[in-house]
Amino acid sequence: MKVCWAECLVCHWQPVSRDLPGLSKGPGYLRSTLLMIGRGSSYLRKMFVYYCYEFFFFGICCFCISRAYSFHVSADGQMQPVPFPPDALMGPGIPRHARQLSTLPHGEVVCAVTISDPTRHVYTGGKGCVKIWDIGQPGSKTPVSQLDCLNRDNYIRSCKLLPDGRTLIVGGEASTISIWDLAAPTPRIKAELTSSAPACYALAISPDSKVCFSCCSDGNIAVWDLHNQTLVRQFQGHTDGASCIDISHDGTKLWTGGLDNTVRSWDLREGRQLQQHDFTSQIFSLGYCPTGEWLAVGMESSNVEVLHHSKPDKYQLHLHESCVLSIRFAFCGKWFVSTGKDNLLNAWRTPYGASIFQSKESSSVLSCDISVDDKYIVTGSGDKKATLYEVIY
Repeated sequence: MKVCWAECLVCHWQPVSRDLPGLSKGPGYLRSTLLMIGRGSSYLRKMFVYYCYEFFFFGICCFCISRAYSFHVSADGQMQPVPFPPDALMGPGIPRHARQLSTLPHGEVVCAVTISDPTRHVYTGGKGCVKIWDIGQPGSKTPVSQLDCLNRDNYIRSCKLLPDGRTLIVGGEASTISIWDLAAPTPRIKAELTSSAPACYALAISPDSKVCFSCCSDGNIAVWDLHNQTLVRQFQGHTDGASCIDISHDGTKLWTGGLDNTVRSWDLREGRQLQQHDFTSQIFSLGYCPTGEWLAVGMESSNVEVLHHSKPDKYQLHLHESCVLSIRFAFCGKWFVSTGKDNLLNAWRTPYGASIFQSKESSSVLSCDISVDDKYIVTGSGDKKATLYEVIY
């Protein structure tokens, strides 16, 4: 709170000083000026009260307008700065900051990353290949394996591990999705899924590992049976490319975002669309909270919006300065991270968006993942590398 009053003093010193003698010379003259006012006329005393009110009111407004970055948006569109609770940045499961551990020199722009469970390997997807890194060997600059995927000049857009860690699914700027057997003596492709769309922008895996969902450049959401390697359904609704996807923890609901400025939810038991949220910006990223109430959405406009799954109220967060390229919730659900074209990694408190920490990288941050134990974050960069962070509690 001391910072707030100091900000207000700086903002409103000059307007007050024009009318109250002595204040124009600074705080050292404040005591003598107050004595003069105390001995002066009732008019002067009234004017002093008026300017004190102006100083307080407009000082607070100036501070709130210049510093507020989290807003509550009501059902009728009214925006109010969020008053964060006292425990917003403290308590069990809330990080204090993140420490950079190492960089993984992939050699091409890293559009996709994922971390194994248990935390042993990081997978980085770039142009034409996925590289596997052993993060148990600090400082290692060489991947333990390279998986050549798609065509050599096509970028990997998403890679997902099945929960048993034995299978990796890779999609990107090609009509095929490759399924890799990581348990073989040498990783190998064991199947390929062929789509009618020319590209896959994002992937999600059902909790039981039986189904893969792919966001297609034609706007469709393809549903694949991983055991039989067959297309079993397509969700249709997006009128432009489907760019991002996440699935509920219980596997009953799917969320997708699109370049058509919409976010849609789908009932996986009944195979139908449940909801549609319309925005004024293209949707580049989203993440569904593991605890099941909140959905964070990253916009081309630089905003992050946090929607409730059933209520119309939402939060709008303004710390990114350019489009928000990836979002990932911690597995505890208490916080989430977003990355952007502005080179930033932001960590936010769920759901109201108090800023926990921020890290600035050397180039656009295109992708991110969080380890299952919430102890590590990995990011993929336009600077042709991935960065591994340790989360400090």
